[in-house]
Amino acid sequence: MLRRFTDHPSSVNETYLQHMAMAFGFGGRMVLGGLACLVHGVLPWLCLTRGSDTVRSLNHRMVSHRVVRPTAAPVPAE
Repeated sequence: MLRRFTDHPSSVNETYLQHMAMAFGFGGRMVLGGLACLVHGVLPWLCLTRGSDTVRSLNHRMVSHRVVRPTAAPVPAE
């Protein structure tokens, strides 16, 4: 059961707590970007680019911090 909490974080080179902090940070920024989109829907002159800026920023952060781990080559069946 413990592996469920550590497999994915370790696959992105983070501990469980580091991964939780990163996910909370991303989630919080997504919520704020989403709220800005809702405000823009009601008051179109406000928050003109906040939603798309948030998505672009989060994507850049995720891609630039991604750690690529080599995968083991599968053993051929005989």
